[in-house]
Amino acid sequence: MNMNYWLPLMIPMTSLLAGIGIFFLREESRTLRTVFNLGSALLKIALVGWLLWGVYHQGLYVFRFPLFANFEIVLHADELSLLFVSLSATLWLVTTVYAIGYLEGSPNRSRFFGFFSLCVSATTSIALAGNLFTFLVSYELLTLTTYPLVIHRQTKEALDAGRVYLVYTLGGGAVLLLAMVWLSATVGAVDFQTGGILGEVGSAYDTHLLLAFVMLIVGFGVKSALVPLHGWLPVAMIAPAPVSALLHAVAVVKAGAFGIVRVVYDVYGVERCASMQVMGWLAGAATITILYGSLRALFQDDFKRRLAYSTVSQLSYIILGVAVLGPLATVGGIAHLVHQGIMKITMFFCAGNVAECLHITRISQMNGVGRRLPWTMSAFTVATLGMIGVPPLAGFLSKWYLGAGALQAGQPWVIAVLLLSSALNAAYFLPIVYRVWFLEPSFADTPRHGRFELHPYLLFPPLVTAAFVILAGLLAGLPYSPLQWARLIALREYGL
Repeated sequence: MNMNYWLPLMIPMTSLLAGIGIFFLREESRTLRTVFNLGSALLKIALVGWLLWGVYHQGLYVFRFPLFANFEIVLHADELSLLFVSLSATLWLVTTVYAIGYLEGSPNRSRFFGFFSLCVSATTSIALAGNLFTFLVSYELLTLTTYPLVIHRQTKEALDAGRVYLVYTLGGGAVLLLAMVWLSATVGAVDFQTGGILGEVGSAYDTHLLLAFVMLIVGFGVKSALVPLHGWLPVAMIAPAPVSALLHAVAVVKAGAFGIVRVVYDVYGVERCASMQVMGWLAGAATITILYGSLRALFQDDFKRRLAYSTVSQLSYIILGVAVLGPLATVGGIAHLVHQGIMKITMFFCAGNVAECLHITRISQMNGVGRRLPWTMSAFTVATLGMIGVPPLAGFLSKWYLGAGALQAGQPWVIAVLLLSSALNAAYFLPIVYRVWFLEPSFADTPRHGRFELHPYLLFPPLVTAAFVILAGLLAGLPYSPLQWARLIALREYGL
């Protein structure tokens, strides 16, 4: 066994070992805890870079550990896993820097950062999972490691939110377990492979495969916040801002959407999904979620809850791109996996900065905030325009390819959904932008942090991710940009 065997395991192990080590640190061990956090995050970036380089040079990276019967732990690298693991590793580093600044002086930091690292370990295991069993195990570990982060403040509201979170996510996990057992009993081990491992299963099993498909979508639909399975997400906004950023951009909701992508492309395959005639109702569920989330966002005064309902809406662009069943729509949906992440994490960083610096949590209180936090709100404005779909920002590319893919697939109704959704995005985001830049301040000012508007650990992360939003659009034509990487995935899945 060589490094090609161990490398997929080493990537989740970096954050796993860091998390275990952090649990044993005393609260006052600030420097050592920072070394553990940033050191493991940087090591993960290096290992992911190594993996990308190896796959680019036709290296094969697969870790297998047999357990029992047909079940084994499999971690591997393909185009789709590399896209998600790169996003997770990069945004984990940025979020770690932000969390260090945000939690400065707060209690229970070792517990927080321990579970924070375990959460990322589970997320990267999901990204690299090579079969449905490994995916499900990692998926449930993600639930268990994010629960302590949701209830971190341990207030009554936080504990209530944690219970709601567990009911939804463990319920979804139970449905996934049943689907996996059903499939395994019917066809054997369910590995991920290009074109779908179930694509050649005989028609005698059509009913079994159809019911299992519905259960898989329901199970993954909980974490991807498909309506009506989304109820936990706005409630979970009681968590600290770094947790909200991680939940919405990298971990839980993205893992759910990623699971649906895996099921359609690498478990069933596009031809099998088309023959089962299930993509129409999946597209319908995504459409309802897109519009419902946007409409609910319009009426939220709480800043983070408006962002949460925006996530409910925006995440279903990924699912819609999958459901349209066409190469260009796939490019738009897969690219949005990254684009939504960098835009939404920017917004939650900014919401955290406003709450931390000015103690403002409601949009109605945000008059003139841009004068006190000009850099923070500039980053927020960039992410907002990206979400609306203003060119040449990242969100514009996602919507453009989704629309072009819909026309290619003969489904022009998707264009109307995208236009209506963009109008609603503008309706609930632009009033915030107007309020923070053009209205007179209505808050008590606070001291600046030296030359900066607030602590650099809080200021630089949203500026970095806002720059990603711009660069993902401007440099989309470069090889291995998120858009070009999504093209590679689409070409692989459609055999082009």
